[in-house]
Amino acid sequence: MDLEDLEPRNKTRPPKDLSRWNIEDLELYIQAMTAEIERARSEIDRKRGVASAADKLFKM
Repeated sequence: MDLEDLEPRNKTRPPKDLSRWNIEDLELYIQAMTAEIERARSEIDRKRGVASAADKLFKM
């Protein structure tokens, strides 16, 4: 077993230093993060749908 196996898989990253970013870059960053949030929400909805279908199937 490697020591890396004991490390958490999803390490939290420190927040980016946005103080030196210009306004245009900040707005683009917000757009990109908003799109990523929507993508994550869509995946959550999809997984909830699959889980709901599985629950219905096994509760019959």
